[in-house]
Amino acid sequence: MTSAVTTAATAVTTESLTDRLFGAVLATMDLHAVSVGDRLGYYRALADGAPLTPAELAGRTGTAERYTREWCEQQAVTGILTADAESDGTARRYALPGEHRAALVEVLSLDHVVPLARFVMGCITQSDLLAEAFRTGGGVSWGQHGADVREAQAAANRPMFLGPLAREYLPSVPDVDAALRAGARVADVGCGHGWSAVGIALAYPEVTVDGFDLDMPSIEAARRNAREAGVADRVRFHPADAGTAEGTYDVVFAFECIHDLPDPVAVLRAMHGLGGTVVVMDERVAETFAAPGGEIERLMYGYSLLCCLADGLAHEHSAGTGTVMRPDTLRGYAREAGFADLEILGIEDDFFRFYRLVR
Repeated sequence: MTSAVTTAATAVTTESLTDRLFGAVLATMDLHAVSVGDRLGYYRALADGAPLTPAELAGRTGTAERYTREWCEQQAVTGILTADAESDGTARRYALPGEHRAALVEVLSLDHVVPLARFVMGCITQSDLLAEAFRTGGGVSWGQHGADVREAQAAANRPMFLGPLAREYLPSVPDVDAALRAGARVADVGCGHGWSAVGIALAYPEVTVDGFDLDMPSIEAARRNAREAGVADRVRFHPADAGTAEGTYDVVFAFECIHDLPDPVAVLRAMHGLGGTVVVMDERVAETFAAPGGEIERLMYGYSLLCCLADGLAHEHSAGTGTVMRPDTLRGYAREAGFADLEILGIEDDFFRFYRLVR
């Protein structure tokens, strides 16, 4: 009886996992097609809702008709585009449903998920390097991942940084909001493409912001973004770490970067030395390990395996934190850096948790 029950349970488990992984294969193929469609401008060309033939879409985007036709058919079969009943594939017209615009076209929508597809596909191209890092204990840096991963990461956070961050989240923390309204001097550590600094400057017209990042392509993008947003007179970006900052600041932020750092304690110590209120935003992972985990936990471990852990380990003497930095891990880093403790702020976001580091 025991053997029969065990065999039945194993069969069900095997079938379930096979079904799940087959679904993941289909989903990965969808991600690839979505990434291609975004890169080539297909979705933007279809954004006005007017149905197009593959030849018309190819003409608008400067692409080859045969490839475009195959992409359109795949997108219709997978349910992203709609297609008319025309039997001739060259004459069939395809349209982007209005309800799919936010996810695929509207770059400032919180529902815009295309950057996640681009991020995953960009990381997958480095599979050989990642496998070698697994063997040797080495790493794969952001620089090795290249522009796709860097730009996708910035684009994924852009809607939140230009939307809820400074319009809802920071105003819910009274002393931080008051300091920003009064024209605070702000430091943005690990600023990336600068969208966090730009968002804060747009929402609080009296602040000045200094952004710090060691990645020069990110600094160049941040400066361009500040100019285009009209805040370059109040937002400056420096290709350096926070330890080079001069003077003191009223508020010091680190948005989704501490877990990436090879030496988080050193950076937190530098932030401690800048003065003012220190706020860290990092991933909203579970407070303790549990398996199986929910979607957010799975997402964060996926990020860690694809990118973040390997980037951290690309540097000597790295803490090797990885994406899944739980509150107690950050608390340990903060105390070692000279803070007394940390406080979890009551900001509700599906992906991020906000901390105030207590002096």
